[in-house]
Amino acid sequence: MLAIDTNILVRYLTGDHPEQSARARKLVDENEIYVSRTVMLESEWVLRSVYDFSAPEIARALRRFAGLEQVSVESPADIAIALDRTEAGMDFADALHLSSLGACEALVTFDRKFIKAAQASGVMQVREP
Repeated sequence: MLAIDTNILVRYLTGDHPEQSARARKLVDENEIYVSRTVMLESEWVLRSVYDFSAPEIARALRRFAGLEQVSVESPADIAIALDRTEAGMDFADALHLSSLGACEALVTFDRKFIKAAQASGVMQVREP
């Protein structure tokens, strides 16, 4: 199994660089691939900030990639929940934080937008200090 970096995932999804995209596609198509949650997080940021993908486009692209037979994703349930919340309007990084709460009683933040988005999605344990 090979772990891939963000640039491989982004090249695979965007096809923006003829040589590197072809190499990324061949690598992914011919190997068992592992994607860490940090690579998923960084890929979302790159797709949104550099390539102007919308939240639904990002969620579709990352889900499609994670669903490939040869691809394993770290914490797939957390990633799926975070992508669902992203499609509903929450920032992906915040959504990923929420999906990682585990047994914590709350996530505490000064980010009021995050608190409102979390509560709108039914997660009430996000609050200010």
